[in-house]
Amino acid sequence: GSIMKLGEAAAKMNIEVIPTGALALDIALGVGGVPRGRVIEIYGPESSGKTTVALHMIAEAQKLGGIAAFIDAEHALDPVYAKALGVNTDELLISQPDNGEQALEIAEALVRSGAIDIVVVDSVAALVPRAEIEGEMGDSHVGLHARLMSQALRKL
Repeated sequence: GSIMKLGEAAAKMNIEVIPTGALALDIALGVGGVPRGRVIEIYGPESSGKTTVALHMIAEAQKLGGIAAFIDAEHALDPVYAKALGVNTDELLISQPDNGEQALEIAEALVRSGAIDIVVVDSVAALVPRAEIEGEMGDSHVGLHARLMSQALRKL
């Protein structure tokens, strides 16, 4: 291990990014987009544009010659809207998993393959654990979603 001043490290850093499709956001992020190889969470209220931003990032990655995957846990992807935003839907890899574990296993496999430039999981809230889906209506599933997410993020 070594130690250096952050100013020195920042000058040497050449971070690969995927543009967001919004110049102001790219500038605000400080590096011109979202860094490749990182887990990025877009957080906000319902209907605030999270999926739209993610689809713009997919379109930008595709414009750069990249391969994109969309894990549609909500089962709500509108291909017409995606195409209108510039997504090449013919080349987009899509999965509509049955449960949270399946979605995250697919995400892990795609990331580990090294062949995918951007993987979008839409949305974290829709990643329902298998036990919750298969369980009875009144069953308690305290902390299952949190456990699923923390385990998945450690793997990714």
